[in-house]
Amino acid sequence: MSQIEHNDPVNAQILAVSEDKIAGFVREPFLEVAQKSGVPLETVVDRIRGMLEAGTIRRVRQTLVASNLAEGALVAWKVSEERLGAAFDFMFQQDPFSGHVVVRSTDQQSKGSEYRLWTTLKVPVGESLARHCEVLMRHTGCEAFKLMPARGIFALGVGHVRRKTIEPGDKSEEPARMIPVGVVNLSEQEWDVLLALKREFTSEEIGLNPWARRAEEAGVDLETFCRTAEDLNARQVIGRFSTFLEHVKPSAGGQRVTRFNALFHWGVPKGRELEAGGEVGRHHILTHCYWREGGPEFCNVNIMAVAHGTDKERVFAHKAAIDRHLEGCGIPVEYTNVFWGGRSEIKPSEISPKVHRQWLAQYGVPAE
Repeated sequence: MSQIEHNDPVNAQILAVSEDKIAGFVREPFLEVAQKSGVPLETVVDRIRGMLEAGTIRRVRQTLVASNLAEGALVAWKVSEERLGAAFDFMFQQDPFSGHVVVRSTDQQSKGSEYRLWTTLKVPVGESLARHCEVLMRHTGCEAFKLMPARGIFALGVGHVRRKTIEPGDKSEEPARMIPVGVVNLSEQEWDVLLALKREFTSEEIGLNPWARRAEEAGVDLETFCRTAEDLNARQVIGRFSTFLEHVKPSAGGQRVTRFNALFHWGVPKGRELEAGGEVGRHHILTHCYWREGGPEFCNVNIMAVAHGTDKERVFAHKAAIDRHLEGCGIPVEYTNVFWGGRSEIKPSEISPKVHRQWLAQYGVPAE
């Protein structure tokens, strides 16, 4: 049983690389994992296949920098407790454009606490995030929503296994550099390659030369497929090649990767967002760090970050270390809070314009 658990020593060695250390597009991603982890290729393939089939790994895929391909935002939803469960189910099951769906709460009532449901949303370029949310409101009974698009990205990775050994305050030597958010326009062939590239891997596809079938799917030869992917990578459209652990639910053997999912909020003075985001985002514990504007609904928060852990006090210790670092840098914090994640589901967000048109039509929205 241990050979399919994330904490098996060999699996942990593989996952420390395969979760978030394969940046961009790589022609032989599993060989890259083997070389960087020091585990033989045959073992890497067997273990990733085994963990995927057992559900320890929930998906293996090439990620995209979807913020550069689609209009996106974090969305907070105000919904009554009676309708919360049904709204959660609809967002997860019926809306392919909503990715992360999380019920969140605070340790005490504070401004924004009434926004219990949080989602990530992406819609194709030219479509309206607000219109999409209005459709969701009609079908879920949500009372209000707050759109918080990213102004910049300071940290984006996973690495749950690697982060288990990180100490509060561990950080990089330099502040994080902000990745600006801007949309890249693609040709029809580039879209064909991209949609084939991002599809989840089956266990049979794990091994050498994994892109050959994807090239056929995109209608191009393998060399054209790889060169197109490499060009998209140079244009900052490609994210990382990753094995995503099931970090919300226990594994088949009862093991949990994490127990606590914390969304940290900081409000810093206007004009200091770039500096504050760089100082927050350099902390290794964070899987995500963004500049987002929360507005008056959330006390004008403008830096948000996510951390995971198996012990709540340990997560608090990481937050306290970041707070002390900001204070040491002379960056005033006008507001801070923690929104804890409860029920949670995660799926890749759809970004296809064709699928979005079909979705709108399904829910009675006429084409513009």
